[in-house]
Amino acid sequence: MSRSPSEVPDPSPGLTLFSHEGKPYRFDPGALCLELLPTGGPGELARFEVLHRPADLVTWAGRGRLAAGLDLTVTEDELVAARTLRDALFPLAADRAHGRPLRARDVDIVNTAAVPPPLVTRLAPDGSRGWAPGATGTGLLSTVARDAIDLFSGPYADRVRECGAHDCRLLFVDTSRPGRRRWCAMEHCGNREKVRAHRARKATQDVPGPPRSAGGPPTC
Repeated sequence: MSRSPSEVPDPSPGLTLFSHEGKPYRFDPGALCLELLPTGGPGELARFEVLHRPADLVTWAGRGRLAAGLDLTVTEDELVAARTLRDALFPLAADRAHGRPLRARDVDIVNTAAVPPPLVTRLAPDGSRGWAPGATGTGLLSTVARDAIDLFSGPYADRVRECGAHDCRLLFVDTSRPGRRRWCAMEHCGNREKVRAHRARKATQDVPGPPRSAGGPPTC
């Protein structure tokens, strides 16, 4: 599982991540709150941490599905709060994906983050969406937490999935019409699993059959 977000902006929803081999691929988790998860996480996921400075959270906010032009100020305390919220969102999303009860401590963290006013949007004269000035990290986290509440309590709560690859823990919400999305990205884990399955089938086909007795039927 690769977790490093790209510096290169992309107009499509989601994030550009990199494989272990350094190959970029597009990952759309389907919700703002789930976009925060590839920045690191609790326990063993801490090795993927990218939110080291307040500027890193500002950079993250500019890469995802939030509208462009957000003039955001983040403090050290807000950065710590962002990591705390993310580390609660990860097990909540995993619990939703696997049908487990939500843990009260993680729920409390999300609810607390959602209390302050969220980011304020504005309509620009050209019809596009913009942001009110004075955006803070606290407002950003409130927006993320409220998005999580909407997701985990809404019609797509049962569509939260963990990537089907054996070595990937990326989480996403399946917003496709048939609801059969299995992979974080078809171009990444989907293709790897196809290659793995093909090699397994070929290895089975290449296994020699039982020896035959001379001049007689196949042996048991």
